[in-house]
Amino acid sequence: MIFNTFERMVAFRYLRARRQEGFVSVIAIFSLLGIALGVATLIIVMAVMNGFRADLIGRILGLNGHLAVYGQAGSLTGFDAAAQKVRELPGVTRVTPLIEGQVMATAEAGAAGALVRGIRPDDLRSLPLLADHIVQGSLNDFDDDGVAVGVRLARRLGITVGSPITVLSPQGTATAFGTMPRVKTYHVVALFEVGYYEYDNSFIYVPLNAAQLFFRLPDAVSYLEVFVADADQSTHAAQLIAAALGGQVRILDWQRANSGIVSAVEIERNVMFLILTLIIVVAAFNIISSMIMMVKDKGRDIAILRTMGASRGMVLRIFMLSGASIGIAGTLAGFVLGIVITRNLEPIRQFLQNILHVELFSAEIYFFTRIPARIDSGEVAAVVIMALALSFLATLYPSWRAARLDPVEALRYE
Repeated sequence: MIFNTFERMVAFRYLRARRQEGFVSVIAIFSLLGIALGVATLIIVMAVMNGFRADLIGRILGLNGHLAVYGQAGSLTGFDAAAQKVRELPGVTRVTPLIEGQVMATAEAGAAGALVRGIRPDDLRSLPLLADHIVQGSLNDFDDDGVAVGVRLARRLGITVGSPITVLSPQGTATAFGTMPRVKTYHVVALFEVGYYEYDNSFIYVPLNAAQLFFRLPDAVSYLEVFVADADQSTHAAQLIAAALGGQVRILDWQRANSGIVSAVEIERNVMFLILTLIIVVAAFNIISSMIMMVKDKGRDIAILRTMGASRGMVLRIFMLSGASIGIAGTLAGFVLGIVITRNLEPIRQFLQNILHVELFSAEIYFFTRIPARIDSGEVAAVVIMALALSFLATLYPSWRAARLDPVEALRYE
């Protein structure tokens, strides 16, 4: 072993300071707590950032697809033939014709802006993110004038399954008396809650035939929604689609469509990592200060050890082990604390909200109805290794000072 029994015994004895050396022990305890809190905080925050990014992209891609194929000018005609050509391409898993339009949704309790999506019933039932999150009603009745509404939008409008909902299109119909808005009343057959605020608060799914009639697109759709096997290969799939359709379309991939959100989350994640790393660095400086004070306090002991035959290397290893023990214990405590809190974030949030009577995670601001967290074992390992490395480096200078101490000078005035 690197450290023999005598070195381990002396090193751990120095960590248990006597009464007159209590201040050194207090600094060591705060150093340990600083590293523990730094490691735990870094693990928790990075897990939340990873979960936020993964859930955000998962929900965006779960309902929006990886590629959107638009017509060169306005709506896309001949969409069934185009969809069949796209389905035959390698890597394409699903193609869905969609009609999309902004409307004003009204009910007895009020009105709100909404986004209508026209989709075929079979295509809607094949979307796991939506089909598996129906909280009321059933998609079996999604046909003709039956629609599916986000649960938060339904609450705002005061509607439930079986209630009527009226939509008004801003694109009206020209008449002799001026432009009249297009109005249509549907009945709600299902309420969904996917956990993403924007979808739950504004989306209305309408059967494709009804949407074509309402938006006056009898033989066209707004675009084709394309899902591919590998989201990272969407650019290559877009090239294949453009070639298959003769280049007479406009294609927008998910990365460009959501570049602002994805880039913002990635930048915030990197910045938070750098900022929180400073907590561990500060704790490492505390280790340096506590070790320097320990070396100064143990000057006579070091001199006696040297006169009894201890080598400079032995003294160096004793103080390195003393300082590294603080870092190792703090890192392990922070690792355990970070993992435990991360795995219980939602119950902790609910408990604090009930105690403080304050909403700690507003869905309107953070887009999600719960705190997402995903532990990345590689990142956790990197945090632990970084903390151990900083703790070890923090012991080098004080240990070197202890090893270089001259026994004669240390005992001159004793």
